[in-house]
Amino acid sequence: MSRATGLRYRRRRVTDVVAKVLGVAATGFGLFWLTWILLVTLSNGVQALTPRIFTQDTPPPGGDGGLANALFGSLEMSLLGVLIGAPLGVAAGTYLAEFAEHRPAWRETIRFVNDILLSAPSIVLGLFVYTIAVRPVGHFSGWAGGLALALIVLPVVVRTTDETLRLVPDIMREAALSLGIPRWKVTVQVLYRAAAPGILTGILLGLARISGETAPLLFTALNNQYAATSLNAPTASVPVVVFQFAMSPYESWHALAWAGAFIVTVFVLLLSVGTRAYLLRNRVDGAA
Repeated sequence: MSRATGLRYRRRRVTDVVAKVLGVAATGFGLFWLTWILLVTLSNGVQALTPRIFTQDTPPPGGDGGLANALFGSLEMSLLGVLIGAPLGVAAGTYLAEFAEHRPAWRETIRFVNDILLSAPSIVLGLFVYTIAVRPVGHFSGWAGGLALALIVLPVVVRTTDETLRLVPDIMREAALSLGIPRWKVTVQVLYRAAAPGILTGILLGLARISGETAPLLFTALNNQYAATSLNAPTASVPVVVFQFAMSPYESWHALAWAGAFIVTVFVLLLSVGTRAYLLRNRVDGAA
């Protein structure tokens, strides 16, 4: 090995070590703050957690109460968002993966637009729904909140469905088509079964994402101190209640805000970990 070659080798080794050290340091820096935020939220939330959180509605200023109406409202609007966004996302992802192959420019344009929607700030989506669904009717509603959340779920499901279907081996398509089975039936009965774990994972990750969204609901569902009997009226949600109560001067509201933050954090953590464990288990079973 010549001297010049040895110098280049040592320089590359030093560069590699420096890059690894910086990468580990950046990872540790991010994990430190994430762990700190998580521990503070969990510790304060556990202290504020009481049975009345699940049995009483949000209180008036300075009063004591719970988060029952907010929990129910969040559940309603989240499920509505999934019921609207997931079927549309699966259909769009299926089109991109299976039926847009003869229009590559059109397919790539749709994927590009979907990526923009995926990275768009949620407050922009909330303002959009406010313009088309709140302002024309003259009042906030749970329907508008569910629609805003559906726009957040939609690009997540489109992306995961598209990528999961493209991972299905072509031999499965060819074998089914060689038997004379229509293309739509191959998609529904063969490809969806093979891609079901990935598609379900995308839907659950979309649900986890919208569970803590606040900005879209401020412009669409607003809030309600009482349990809404209809989605056609302003509807309470846990993220909005946490946002409003945390800025209040009342200690009782601060405790409810910590309890709400704890519930949302634990729900998102359990859903995310459970989703990834489910996907990993299906990958292991498929490999076996």
